[in-house]
Amino acid sequence: MHDYNLEKRKFVIGGVVITIVLIYLIRLFTLQIMSDDYKKNADSNAFLNKVLFPARGAIYDRNGELLVYNQPAYDVMVVMKEIDGLDTLDFCRTLNISKEYFLKRMADIKNRNLNPGYSRFTEQMFMNQLSAEEFAVFQEKLFKFKGFSIQRRTIRQYTYNVGAHVLGDVAEVSKRDIENDDYYRMGDYIGIQGVERSYEKHLRGEKGVEVLLRDAHGRIQGRYMDGAYDRTPVPGKNLTLGLDVKLQQLGERLLEGKIGSIVAIEPATGEILCMVSSPAYDPHLMIGRQRGRNHLELSKDSWKPLLNRAVSGTYPPGSTFKTSQALTFLQEGIITPETLYPCYHGFVFGGLRVGCHSHGSPLPLVPAIATSCNGYFCWGLYHMLGARKKYGSVQKAMTVWKDHMVSMGFGYRLGIDIPGEKRGMIPNAAYYDKNYRGSWNGLTVISIAIGQGEVTLTPLQIANLGATIANRGHFITPHVVKEVEGAELDSLYRFPRRTDVDRKYYEVVVKGMRQAVLGGTCRGANIPGIEVCGKTGTAENRGHDHSVFMGFAPMDQPKIAIAVYVENGGFGAVYGVPIGALMIEQYLNGKLSPESEARAAEFQTRRIMYGNEER
Repeated sequence: MHDYNLEKRKFVIGGVVITIVLIYLIRLFTLQIMSDDYKKNADSNAFLNKVLFPARGAIYDRNGELLVYNQPAYDVMVVMKEIDGLDTLDFCRTLNISKEYFLKRMADIKNRNLNPGYSRFTEQMFMNQLSAEEFAVFQEKLFKFKGFSIQRRTIRQYTYNVGAHVLGDVAEVSKRDIENDDYYRMGDYIGIQGVERSYEKHLRGEKGVEVLLRDAHGRIQGRYMDGAYDRTPVPGKNLTLGLDVKLQQLGERLLEGKIGSIVAIEPATGEILCMVSSPAYDPHLMIGRQRGRNHLELSKDSWKPLLNRAVSGTYPPGSTFKTSQALTFLQEGIITPETLYPCYHGFVFGGLRVGCHSHGSPLPLVPAIATSCNGYFCWGLYHMLGARKKYGSVQKAMTVWKDHMVSMGFGYRLGIDIPGEKRGMIPNAAYYDKNYRGSWNGLTVISIAIGQGEVTLTPLQIANLGATIANRGHFITPHVVKEVEGAELDSLYRFPRRTDVDRKYYEVVVKGMRQAVLGGTCRGANIPGIEVCGKTGTAENRGHDHSVFMGFAPMDQPKIAIAVYVENGGFGAVYGVPIGALMIEQYLNGKLSPESEARAAEFQTRRIMYGNEER
C-alpha cells in the first residue's frame, strides 16, 4: 500500500531546503555585492580620506579695503573605529573639558538624528576652533590618543568692528543644513546672516580630499599613489561690496545711544553705500568658541541688537511719503504744479482736522513740499479718492493709488541680497472694505496721504524712494554686493525698474526737495558747494515722534541717496536732517570739515532715553 503522506513530505522537505539555500544566497549577494560595508572595512584599514577645507572667500569694500578674511584654527577630529585604549581622563585634562562633555559629545556624534550620514569609518568633528596654545598642548600628546587627529581650518576675522548686520557671520551647520545640502557634514561651517548667508555657495568654495595610505597598524605611510586620487580644494570667491567702510563707520558713530537706521544708496547702480542699524554689535563677538554664548546674550537684549532695522524694521514714513503722493496726484491729473490748496494750520473738513505748522496759505506744489504742508497732500488724496467721474468708485480709485505705490517699490520686498527683508504695509481697497464693512471714503483714510495710518515702510524703502526721485523715475534693486569674483550679478541688480510716473513730474518734486533745503524744513542739510535735495519726516508714534530724513545729492547727476530714521528723535530737523547732511558730506567730500567733525562728535555723544520697555 502506498504511503502518500511520505511522498508529500519529501517535497516539503526539499522545498524548505531550497528556500533556505536561496535565502543564504540572497543574503551573501547582498552583503558581498550590494553592500559596501566590507569594502569600507577594507578601505578603512588601508586608506584614510582626509578632507581638505578650502579658504572661504574674502570680503572687500568698494574701495578695496579688506573687511573680512580668514585666520588659522584647529579642530579635533575623530574616527570612531580607530579609538583604542583611550585614557579618557588624560584626554579631557589635555583639552580642558569635563568627562560629561566628552561623553555627551561622543553620543551626539553617533546620533544619526543629530548627525545624518554618520559613519564610524570617516572623520567626525569632536571639538572645533582650538587656539594656537590649546593646539600646541594637544599636539604634544596626540600620539597617546589613537583615533584622534588635528584638522587645520580657517575661521573668519574682521578688520573693522562695524557692519555686522551687513556682513553676517559663520557658524556650525545645523541638522537641517546637512539634510538640505549634501555638501555639508557635522562640524562644517555655514553663513548665518548678511552676505555670508546670501552668497554662501560663492564664498564656501569646494572641498578637496587627500587619500593617505596606512599600514596594518594604522600608521600613515604617505599619500596613496603619490596623490593620483587627491583632489585639491577650490577656494571660495571673493566679494566686493558697494559699502564704503568710512561712511559705515561714521553712520554707526552718529547713531550711538539711539535706536534707528541709516541707509545710503548709489542711485545710478543701486549699490548700498552704507547700512547702519542701531544698536549694533561688534562682529568679533561672533567668532571663536564663545560665539554661542555671545549670540545668546545678544538675543536676550531687550533693545534687539541682532535685528537689522534697515530691512526688518517697519515704520510710518511720515512726511517723506508726501513726495510719492505728489507724483501720484500729478500723474493722475488730480493736481498740476500750479494747483493751490489752503492750509488752515492743517486740513479741516467738517469735524475732521489734521494739524500742520504755520506757513503761508494757499500754496502750490513746490512750496508745499518745501514746507511739508499736511493740508496740501490731504486735499490731494481727498480729491483723488472722491473722483467718481474718473474712477467710478472709491475702491477703484484706491486700487489705482495702491498700484502707483507698488511701482515705486512699496508694499512688497524690494529683493535686496541679504536675508530678513520685510515688505512693509500699503493698504488696498479690500483691506478698508473689510475693516469698515465697505463704508469708507477719502476722509476715513486721509492720514495715509502724510505717511501715517496703515502705511509702513522699511528704511531701505525710504532710501530707495530717494534714489528713484534722484534718477527721475527709475531704480535698480538695492544690493549690497557690487562684484562676485569670476561671476555676474543677478539681472535683478543690473537692470533698472521704472515707475509708472512720467519723468517730468519727478522734476517738479526735485524742485520742491531742493527748496526744502534752501529755505524749508531741511535747511540744516544745506552744505556749501553741494546741491542737496531733501525731505523731512516727523512720524507720529505712541511715544515721542520719530525723526526722519530722505534726500540725495548732488541735485543733478546724484551720487548718493540716503534715508535716516531715528526712533523717538522728534522733528525730522532734530536728528534726521543733521545726520543725513554729515553722511552726504563725508561721502561726497571724502571727509568732514573741522566744523562738521565737531558736530559729528556732539551727535555721537547724544543719547535718547527710551526707558526699559520691550522694543
